[in-house]
Amino acid sequence: MTDEATAANRFSRPPRSFTDGRDRAIEIGVADDADSEAVVEMYAAYTDADRAQGIPPRERRDVGEWVDTMLDDGINLVAWHGEDAVGHAALFPYDDTAELVIFVHPDYHYAGIGSRLIRALLGAGQRAGLDHVWLSVQRDNHVAMNLYRSVGFETTRRERNEHEMELDL
Repeated sequence: MTDEATAANRFSRPPRSFTDGRDRAIEIGVADDADSEAVVEMYAAYTDADRAQGIPPRERRDVGEWVDTMLDDGINLVAWHGEDAVGHAALFPYDDTAELVIFVHPDYHYAGIGSRLIRALLGAGQRAGLDHVWLSVQRDNHVAMNLYRSVGFETTRRERNEHEMELDL
């Protein structure tokens, strides 16, 4: 396989089914407007300690508007455990680059869902023709930074409270 073909195949494409680290059946699929309420429910359960960089918003109304904007403007995937949304990740394209956000419900942390979700999202981004992805992360969020590094992101800018990381697809 050529280097170009290897790069094109390094990220999975949704839909994906797997058993997480706590033996739960998880399905990752492309999100649409019909999934809005389930995603809002996931975010509504977040406490202040679960928020990063001011997101998700605190008020349910604001969460709903935020989720609807993401579903309208981005490439969105949802991780499902049965009927419950337990993870959400999105890419917001700007020409051939995109900003990435990812959240996993706190009850589902440390089970491998974030790793599978981000890889599937990056695969969806490749399929959409994106060449470059960036994100910002709180500098003390070591778990998230390790996740991003595990798929190839590199820190490109360090600020007082956050780091910017980038990845060429």
